[in-house]
Amino acid sequence: MMPNWLFRLTLIHKRIDAEIEREKRRRVPNNFRLIRLKKLRLAVKDRLAAGMRRMRPA
Repeated sequence: MMPNWLFRLTLIHKRIDAEIEREKRRRVPNNFRLIRLKKLRLAVKDRLAAGMRRMRPA
């Protein structure tokens, strides 16, 4: 079973992905918003990776 914090981070990552795609589909995408969303997505991905490393048995 997936820990609650890992599940929440996964959901956040998916929502950010969806928001990035939505922004890309706009007639005139806001590049600054895209950059901010991509940085946020990377930060969430880094937290997911760090959490997975902590969960791995030594």
